[in-house]
Amino acid sequence: MEEGVWYWVGFIVFVLLMLLLDLGVFHKKDTVVKVKEAIGWSIFWICLALIFNTGIYYFIDHTKAVEFFTGYLLEKSLSVDNLFVFILIFGFFKIEPKYQHKVLFWGIIGALIMRAIFIFAGVALIERFAWIMYVFGAFLIYTGIHMLFEKKDGDDFDPNKNIVIKLFRKIMPVTDDMSVPHFFVRKNKILYATPFFITLLLIEASDVIFAIDSIPAILSVSQDTFIVFTSNIFAILGLRSLYFALNGILEYFHYLKYALAGILSFIGVKMCWNEFAKEFGYEAYKISNFTSLGVIVGLLTASILLSIVVKRRQESKLIN
Repeated sequence: MEEGVWYWVGFIVFVLLMLLLDLGVFHKKDTVVKVKEAIGWSIFWICLALIFNTGIYYFIDHTKAVEFFTGYLLEKSLSVDNLFVFILIFGFFKIEPKYQHKVLFWGIIGALIMRAIFIFAGVALIERFAWIMYVFGAFLIYTGIHMLFEKKDGDDFDPNKNIVIKLFRKIMPVTDDMSVPHFFVRKNKILYATPFFITLLLIEASDVIFAIDSIPAILSVSQDTFIVFTSNIFAILGLRSLYFALNGILEYFHYLKYALAGILSFIGVKMCWNEFAKEFGYEAYKISNFTSLGVIVGLLTASILLSIVVKRRQESKLIN
């Protein structure tokens, strides 16, 4: 069953309404988002996604519902990696916790627009050039292997070396004044960007980099634009609250990068194999979305459990 225009209109209106309520009503004032509140919001967004998923199951198609849930879980797991980058960015620019929600909100707005562009472009490319699935698949395999052996050191993190920031500083003057939590300030009739806007710009740039991985990955689950778009957007909408909810317990995600590396590599193999099976008549041997779902859940669960076990062993050694 094809999704009609009213499905699109209804979903976009819903997203806009939730964003307006979020910033205009629930988080109108600059306050520190507490862990308990963030957990509540995270559960709220997850429940909304599951309700929407149920609607797809009953009103569109059972298979599409599986695609949505797999895509949502895949995007959600990959987006957790963004949180580590957000923490580094906010720490580098010394953005106070009470102002982080506002920066992340506008970061989400930009991410929604960019993800829509990436998704529609990706689907259009696949429809016109089927062989590009091999390219996407090979890229994800390379990314997964690279992530597995990549060594990240937060002490070497310097956003000022980012090419986007360098170019922006040449276009517009930037002040270090953070006395007013605005993105721009005017001094002596000259408009300056503040560290708040530089932080936002860097978050947007990092999301573009993450989208290069996540969009091809989710296209391995479905090429239905509506399913890909809605599952992606629901995952992004809950990312902000998830940041505050997980900020204090990130030590339990120490081995997450290994799970993500495995997921990306598996998805890359799946894309290549399924396209090969489709082209040469081996469709009975295609890797199903149920299999993908099992691999994603299994790897994420294993990484979290391993992180918890190692953390407790380290704590017991310190006690003894």
